[in-house]
Amino acid sequence: MAEVIEFPVPSSEPTQAEPLWRELVGDSLREARHEAGLRLVDVAQRAGVSPQYLSEVERGLKDPSSEILAAVAGALELRVAEVVTRAVGVRAGHLSGPLCLAA
Repeated sequence: MAEVIEFPVPSSEPTQAEPLWRELVGDSLREARHEAGLRLVDVAQRAGVSPQYLSEVERGLKDPSSEILAAVAGALELRVAEVVTRAVGVRAGHLSGPLCLAA
């Protein structure tokens, strides 16, 4: 006969919700902007987006398209892969060692 696999019993302790991808990306963009000592309006102007939109992206309220993400990353003198690596590193507690990202 088949093996019975039991489902884990949910804990009665409250669990912390996992952050959304847009929140992780926004945090990494804001961190990079602060590290570079740039103002939000300067990065927005370089990227060709409004400061309001960039603010919403940084706060995790908007999910930027790949084109917008590339423009903002370029305005910060980063590659999109660097932004993604930063976002993943934040979630994983600052990874050490190689990282493979697959779509």
